[in-house]
Amino acid sequence: YVCSTWGNNHFKTFDGDVYQFPGVCEYNFASDCRESYKEFSVQIQRDLNSNNHPVIKYILITVKDFTVYLTPKLAVVDGQIVKTPYYSSGLLIESNDIYTKVYAKLGLILIWNQEDALMLELDSKFNNYTCGLCGDYNGIPIYNEFIDGGDYNSITYGNLQKINKPNDNCEDPDETQALPSCNEHRDECERLLTSSAFADCHSHLNVEMYVQACMQDKCACKGKEDSFCLCSTISEYSRQCSHAGGRPGEWRTEHFC
Repeated sequence: YVCSTWGNNHFKTFDGDVYQFPGVCEYNFASDCRESYKEFSVQIQRDLNSNNHPVIKYILITVKDFTVYLTPKLAVVDGQIVKTPYYSSGLLIESNDIYTKVYAKLGLILIWNQEDALMLELDSKFNNYTCGLCGDYNGIPIYNEFIDGGDYNSITYGNLQKINKPNDNCEDPDETQALPSCNEHRDECERLLTSSAFADCHSHLNVEMYVQACMQDKCACKGKEDSFCLCSTISEYSRQCSHAGGRPGEWRTEHFC
């Protein structure tokens, strides 16, 4: 079971809900929430890059008694910069120019593309025990996360996951702002995500969620055709497809992404 976040502030919970949350504070992405001693926690902070696109600035992971701080260029364990691959009692950190990966023996795999996209896979022993932006992992979409979607929108939900730090002055996103419907982009997004390259993916994933995310991307980018606006959700669909056992074909071309 995988929770992920990518692109233009999209999140997909362990239980399969997809929502958008544009916060730039530090948030609990996913933690073990059974009792006061957490087996693990993953916190993230986003920032806008020079093109004004949201990217993940750092990830803070605690596993048992280790603290791992990841930036796109560095891995720091318990305050010391480490060379990768780094291995120590049940924890492995690998990185190359494209991905940073963390494997923890207690049942956690984290994969970050050092930019916008983060994927977290947890052992099923954490079923029903997690909290954070990834939800409660109880197998039921919408159940405890967004009560009926009506009284409790995704921005309210996201703001509740903020890690309160002293002297932190980041602004919470406004809970009253509704997302635009973006329907005028549906045809294009459907065409991109149902292209023949993804023929093997449709039986593995619910394409509608990614179509919705793609529509939101197109709206947010206000007609700019840069690769972030077009490609981040399609890349995520391709990653999730491989992860679910599908085989995406070659969808990138010289002129696209």
